[in-house]
Amino acid sequence: MGRHREDPRSGRSPFPAIGLIRAARRRADLSQRELARGAGLHPSTVGRIEAGELVPSLATFNLLMIATGFYLAVVDEEGAVLIPMDDREDLRDGAGRRYPSHLDVIPDPEPGEWWADIYGLARPPETFHRDRARRDAQRRRSQWEVRVQKYRHDPEPPEVSY
Repeated sequence: MGRHREDPRSGRSPFPAIGLIRAARRRADLSQRELARGAGLHPSTVGRIEAGELVPSLATFNLLMIATGFYLAVVDEEGAVLIPMDDREDLRDGAGRRYPSHLDVIPDPEPGEWWADIYGLARPPETFHRDRARRDAQRRRSQWEVRVQKYRHDPEPPEVSY
């Protein structure tokens, strides 16, 4: 699949921001001036965006959508909405950094959930499973158990031991 460059003058792109802004403004029955005021932007900025002279940043696009009563969502190919991950301030490593998003953080790990349990080391306040295959198998098993309607025709995944 080739890369597409947005041509702001055409209004056609893989992400048609101009058309979405105009449609949202029409649905909200707002003038450009009213939309600009609601989004905290200068009216000429909204006019330049709708005229195709200016491609809005994601932050500006979001402000405009919120001002019209619409909100951004990310969906997969089947239309299922991606739910954002929680950003818990109490789940940080010893240096205050977030754990990588591909890891499933385990707050207050139980015996056997921390890799150093076999060495008798003190358990940390949070940890994660390092073995990707095991994490993925646990996630499949959990999805199968929780989303019975969706996976009722799929074979039962194997139990995952700790």
